[in-house]
This record gives sequence, structure tokens and C-alpha cells, in this order.
Amino acid sequence: MRISLLSVLPGPARATLRVLTVSLCTLPIFSTVAGAEEREALRDLFFGAAMFHAHQENYFDAIVALDTELAQFHRLDEPELDPFSAHLGQAEFSVGDLELSYRMHREAGRAIEAVLKGNVSRSVRNEAAYRLARIHYHKQQPVNALHALEWIEGRVPERVRAQEQFLRARVFMQLGRFDEAVELLKDLKGEESLAGFIEFNLGIAQLKSGEEARGILELTALGKKRSSELAEQALYDKTNLLLGAYLMEAGELQRARPYFDRVNLKGPFSNRALLGAGWAEAHAGRYERALVPWKMLQNRKGTNESVQEAMLAVPYAFGKLDVHSTAAIHYGRALDSFGSEIDTLTASIHSIREGKFLQALRRKEATQVQHWVVALRNLPNAPETHYLLDLMASNDYQAFLHNYRDLNDLYERNEAWLKSLSAYEDIIRHRRAYYDPLLPKLDAQFRKLDARIKLRLEQRDTFAGRIEQMLVSRRPEYLATADEQAVSLALRELHRQLAQNPQGFTEVTRSRVARLQGVLDLRLSTEYDQRLTQAYKHLQELNGEIEQLQGVYQSYVRSRQAATHSYTGYNQQITRLRAQIRNHQQRLAILMARQGSMLEALAIEELERRRTQLESYQIKARFALADSYDRANALQEQREDQRKIEQYREAQPESLPDDNPSELEASEGGDT
Repeated sequence: MRISLLSVLPGPARATLRVLTVSLCTLPIFSTVAGAEEREALRDLFFGAAMFHAHQENYFDAIVALDTELAQFHRLDEPELDPFSAHLGQAEFSVGDLELSYRMHREAGRAIEAVLKGNVSRSVRNEAAYRLARIHYHKQQPVNALHALEWIEGRVPERVRAQEQFLRARVFMQLGRFDEAVELLKDLKGEESLAGFIEFNLGIAQLKSGEEARGILELTALGKKRSSELAEQALYDKTNLLLGAYLMEAGELQRARPYFDRVNLKGPFSNRALLGAGWAEAHAGRYERALVPWKMLQNRKGTNESVQEAMLAVPYAFGKLDVHSTAAIHYGRALDSFGSEIDTLTASIHSIREGKFLQALRRKEATQVQHWVVALRNLPNAPETHYLLDLMASNDYQAFLHNYRDLNDLYERNEAWLKSLSAYEDIIRHRRAYYDPLLPKLDAQFRKLDARIKLRLEQRDTFAGRIEQMLVSRRPEYLATADEQAVSLALRELHRQLAQNPQGFTEVTRSRVARLQGVLDLRLSTEYDQRLTQAYKHLQELNGEIEQLQGVYQSYVRSRQAATHSYTGYNQQITRLRAQIRNHQQRLAILMARQGSMLEALAIEELERRRTQLESYQIKARFALADSYDRANALQEQREDQRKIEQYREAQPESLPDDNPSELEASEGGDT
């Protein structure tokens, strides 16, 4: 029996080496934005909040925050005074990066193409071209990505220079131009931000370009490295697994085994490495040595394909060693395990068809952790997630999962917003109930205040007019006190009477009236300057009182407007927003149903494939079990016959002669 060697190859297809050329060469999309942001001092807190959401991978919140800030910034009369202007260019690029991280490729492409068509500097244009090329690359459009890279003239900004060259090399690799990719990757060696990825891709490019020896040396040097970081160690393990599989397919079994041995036994590629190490020994005829990694692999989690294959490989090796009874025992264990896993897969398929798989994806306890896909396997009562990590081998399936999760997140956000609208309506209703009884009384007091203000304004205007006249010509009578004005009126009346009836008054009376008039005029004349100064001071005090009254007036107007605006004019807007959200909910429900159906269909297809594979393994195990029993029984019968012969020989008193007696030989000779 020969188990396919292709199972040791990494990647979702596990079929060709080409899968490996693009599997571990992609860096996080947001890394360039994050690096650029760290190099500049933060001047706008709102921009910093958006970047915080981005670093937390809450791309939706980050996009909303940046879109809001950009929209407000472009409506300002003097935008250069806003501290956000210091981050304007970075924010516009960040929106494109965030939209790309959120898999909004079309929007990100439009945003960056707008920058390319704008009147910008060459460095900005080059960076925009690089980002547009990266969008096409992630959309698996290498030709368009190369066209975008050809728009670059001169050098790109230093902060993205290495990423641009690395992207160009990956595009060349996807287009089959491996020689050009090798030259670019050689120039990039030593770039710390891309350490490991450059060597990995360089080695693969050299293998594909015909430089096999150099490619093996490059990948060997990378595979010998060790790191405490899980991601870096996974890259080194994958490199060793790649080389081991490559050499084993080339028939160089002796060289392949050390690469499998270098893979970390606790890493994500350990199962495939153990399986490959066993096959390397088995193909060389060293079945006893093949049993060491296979038996280690056999005791691991039975849902893994490599483990399931090892369950057949172990008894296969025992059979080759003529230990058929032990092989039969292991075949029996494999049958029990396969039967249990087939039942689990069947239950998972039924669970998916009942909708439990999508329910598991929507559970908050799984999505609140960083590695939410891995956490799904630990959810109770969720057999539909039993094989989820194996399903996640496909990049397309991961995209479907993320899309479904994001659609569900938007749907829940809209539900929360609908509840918020109802809460706003409750607030408005309570405010209306509070202010409506108070406003009539306040309006009555306001009218009194308004009347006082008008009176004071009239007095102020009259007083100010008189003072302006006195600055031009002396008018002492304007500065008379109330008593003096009363005396002046009385004297005026006496003068009138004296003029009408001069005979009715004595000379003494006329003299006293004249003296009183003179005293009054003298006082007003001598105190004129002092009284004018005092009047001007009183005018200033009156202006101060009027300003206070006007402040109270404006405060009341603002308070009343704020009170009325807090509960009036919102009904139409809330109704419109509620209608929009409900319309979006219907669209989201349709999209979620489509994505969910696609997820379920792909999951069922994958699980049925696994079940079919296990059923095939089960059939092979049954035939192999029967064959092992037959061989074991035949061997047992042969041993039993040999034992009986030995017992019979031991029971004979003397052994029979091997030759005839001499007399028998003589008689036989005389007869002839």
C-alpha cells in the first residue's frame, strides 16, 4: 500500500509547489500605515483615535472615524488652522489601506486612483501607484498590479521602498518571471522589516527558475533558524517541510529526512512533517525507523488528515515487517477511529444544514478573541466546528467567513442603532413633557425683561443725545438735579406771572425772584464741568446695566432655543434614519443569507469530502485487516506445524538411519 506523498505538502490544495510561492509571502496590509503613523508626532486626537481602532483591527470604526474627520475638514473655512491638517495626506492614504483591510477593494482603488489623477507631487503619486498595485495584487490580478507599478517614476518614499520592491518581486513570481524576481529579492536581502519572507520567496523563485542548488541552499539556511516568536518559527517550519517534500518527490530520500526532523514538534506543520519523515524512511525500505514518527503522529488528534493517514501507515509498516498480528490490532483501532469520525462528520453535516454552524460563527464569545476561528473549536455543543480549522485551509473560505462575520457585525450595529433611535424618541418625549409647562411662565417673565430693556435703551439714547449736544454747546439746564428742575419750573412760572401782571407784585418780590434765578444759574454754571463729567460716568454705568440686561436676554434666548431645539425638529429626521436603517437591514439580511448559504455549501462539500476519504480509508482498513488476519493465521498455522514436527522428532526413541544397511545394499547388488 502506498499513501500519497502530496499530503505532506502545505497549503490548501496540497497539490503543487506553486501554492507555496504565494502562501507565506504576504505581510499584513496595515503594516505600512502603522509604521508611517509611528514616525510622525500625533497632533490630532481624533486621528489618533481612528488609528487606535485600526491597530485593534476594528477597521469599520477606523474608516467611519476617518471619513467623518475628512468630511468635516473639507467643510472648514480655514482648514489650515485645524491640527488634523498635519495628518491629512496620511489620513487619505490610510482610508484606502483600511478599506483594503476591510476587503473594500473597489472603494480603496477609487480613492487611490483619485490621488493619482490629482495635482500631487511625484513622491505622493509613486506611493499611490504602489498602493493601487497592492490592491490589484490582493485581488489576484497580477497583470493589473504590474501596470500600476509601471506608473512609478523615480524612487518611491523611503518608508515604502522595500515593500514596493517586495511587491514587485511577488508580482513577477505570479506572472512566472522568476529570474526577474530573483534579482529583486537579492537586492532586498538584509531588510529587517521583511526578514524571513525575502529568503523564503527567493528560495522558491530560484527553485522555479532552474537554480535548484541555490534555492535549496537559501531555504536550508532559512530553515535552520530558530525563534521564540510563533509566527517566525512557523515560517522556518514551513520552509523545512517544503524542502523535505521537494527532495522526497525528487527521490532524494536521504537528503529529505533531516528537513522533516527540523520541524518543531509543537508547531502547526508538525503533523505533516512527521508523516513525511515516516514516508521518507518507508520509501527507503526502513520500516522500523518509519514507525517512530508515525506512532508519534498516531496518538495525536484524530481529526487531522495526517493523523488519519498515519493510522493506516503504522499497520502498513508492521505488515511489511511481517508482524501481522500487531498490524491487525492497529487496523482495528483505525477502523474504530474512522467510524467515530465518520459519525462526527455526519452529525456536523446535519448540524450545518440545521443552521447551527452559522449560529456558531455569530457567537460573541468566539469573535471577541484575537484567534476567533481557533476558538470556535472549543465552543460546547457545536459539532459543526469540529473540522473548522481544516476548512480554513482555503483563502476563499476565510474571505467568506470574514465577510459573513462583518455582515453580521453591521447587522447587529444597525439593530443597536434602531434601539438608539427609540431611546432618542424617549428622551425627546421626556424633554417635551418637562419644558412645555415651563415655557409660558418663562415667556411672561421674558416680556417684562424685554420691556425693561427697551425702557433703559430709550433712557440711554436720550441721555447720550443730550451729552453729545453739551459737547458742542453748553446746556447747563440739562445737568440740573430734580430739585433744581422743580425750582426752575417754579421760577419760570413766577416770571410768567410777573410778566403778565407787573403791578401785582412788589419790587421786593421781583428782586427775590431775580436773586433766586441768579443763584440757580450761578450754581449750574459753576458746577457745569463737574456735573458733565459725572453725567458721562453715569452714562457708562447705564451702558453697563444695559449690557448686563442684554446678556440676560441673550442667555434666555439661547436657553430657550436650546430647550426647544432639544425636542423639536427631530421627528422627520429620525423617521428618515429609521427607514434607511431598515432598508439596509433588509439588504444585509439578503447578503448574509447568500454568504451563509455559500459557507454552508462549502463546509458541507468539504466535510463530505473528508467523510468520503474516511470511508475509503475504512474500506482499505477492512481489507487490510482481513488480509492481516489471514497472514497472521497462515503464519500461526505454519508455526504450529513446525512446532508439531519438532515435538514429533523429540518423541522418537532413536532417529531413523539416513542410509541403507550394508547387507541390504549387498543383496540388492547380487540380485542385479
